[in-house]
Amino acid sequence: MSIADTIKNILVAHVYVEVPTDQMGEQDSLRDVLGVDSLGFVELRVQVEEAFDITISDDDFTPEHFATITSLTSLIERQQAAAPAA
Repeated sequence: MSIADTIKNILVAHVYVEVPTDQMGEQDSLRDVLGVDSLGFVELRVQVEEAFDITISDDDFTPEHFATITSLTSLIERQQAAAPAA
Protein backbone atom coordinates (compact mmCIF):
# COMPACT_ATOMS: atom_id res chain seq x y z
CA MET A 1 0.00 0.00 0.00
CA SER A 2 1.34 3.43 -0.90
CA ILE A 3 1.96 6.18 1.63
CA ALA A 4 -0.94 8.18 0.20
CA ASP A 5 -3.32 5.21 0.47
CA THR A 6 -2.27 4.64 4.07
CA ILE A 7 -2.92 8.31 4.87
CA LYS A 8 -6.37 8.08 3.27
CA ASN A 9 -7.19 5.01 5.36
CA ILE A 10 -6.01 6.79 8.52
CA LEU A 11 -8.20 9.79 7.66
CA VAL A 12 -11.30 7.58 7.40
CA ALA A 13 -10.59 5.11 10.22
CA HIS A 14 -9.07 7.39 12.87
CA VAL A 15 -9.82 10.99 11.97
CA TYR A 16 -13.38 10.16 10.86
CA VAL A 17 -13.29 12.01 7.55
CA GLU A 18 -16.57 11.24 5.81
CA VAL A 19 -15.20 11.44 2.26
CA PRO A 20 -14.65 7.94 0.83
CA THR A 21 -10.99 7.17 0.15
CA ASP A 22 -11.63 6.70 -3.59
CA GLN A 23 -13.00 10.26 -3.77
CA MET A 24 -10.08 11.91 -1.96
CA GLY A 25 -7.78 13.88 -4.20
CA GLU A 26 -4.15 13.97 -3.15
CA GLN A 27 -4.16 17.76 -3.67
CA ASP A 28 -7.41 18.30 -1.71
CA SER A 29 -7.04 20.54 1.31
CA LEU A 30 -7.21 18.39 4.43
CA ARG A 31 -8.88 21.26 6.27
CA ASP A 32 -11.10 22.91 3.66
CA VAL A 33 -12.10 19.96 1.47
CA LEU A 34 -11.85 16.95 3.79
CA GLY A 35 -12.93 18.82 6.94
CA VAL A 36 -10.07 17.90 9.28
CA ASP A 37 -10.24 20.11 12.41
CA SER A 38 -7.55 20.98 14.96
CA LEU A 39 -8.08 17.82 17.00
CA GLY A 40 -8.15 15.82 13.79
CA PHE A 41 -4.70 17.11 12.85
CA VAL A 42 -3.33 16.04 16.23
CA GLU A 43 -4.84 12.57 15.78
CA LEU A 44 -3.52 12.42 12.21
CA ARG A 45 -0.02 13.23 13.46
CA VAL A 46 -0.15 10.47 16.08
CA GLN A 47 -1.54 7.89 13.64
CA VAL A 48 1.01 8.76 10.95
CA GLU A 49 3.85 8.47 13.47
CA GLU A 50 2.61 5.01 14.49
CA ALA A 51 1.86 3.78 10.97
CA PHE A 52 5.22 4.81 9.52
CA ASP A 53 7.38 4.45 12.66
CA ILE A 54 8.56 8.06 12.48
CA THR A 55 8.51 11.06 14.80
CA ILE A 56 7.09 14.33 13.52
CA SER A 57 8.77 17.18 15.37
CA ASP A 58 6.85 20.25 16.47
CA ASP A 59 8.83 22.18 13.83
CA ASP A 60 7.44 19.85 11.14
CA PHE A 61 3.88 19.85 12.51
CA THR A 62 2.91 22.83 10.36
CA PRO A 63 -0.04 23.79 8.16
CA GLU A 64 2.27 23.56 5.14
CA HIS A 65 3.23 19.95 5.83
CA PHE A 66 -0.34 18.97 6.74
CA ALA A 67 -2.05 20.89 3.92
CA THR A 68 -2.72 18.00 1.54
CA ILE A 69 -2.12 14.28 1.26
CA THR A 70 0.72 15.10 -1.15
CA SER A 71 2.45 17.48 1.27
CA LEU A 72 2.11 14.99 4.13
CA THR A 73 3.44 12.20 1.91
CA SER A 74 6.52 14.33 1.15
CA LEU A 75 7.10 14.91 4.86
CA ILE A 76 6.83 11.17 5.59
CA GLU A 77 9.25 10.35 2.75
CA ARG A 78 11.79 12.88 4.11
CA GLN A 79 11.43 11.47 7.63
CA GLN A 80 11.92 7.92 6.41
CA ALA A 81 14.97 8.90 4.35
CA ALA A 82 16.52 10.68 7.33
CA ALA A 83 15.87 7.81 9.76
CA PRO A 84 18.89 5.69 10.58
CA ALA A 85 18.79 2.19 9.13
CA ALA A 86 17.57 -0.39 11.62
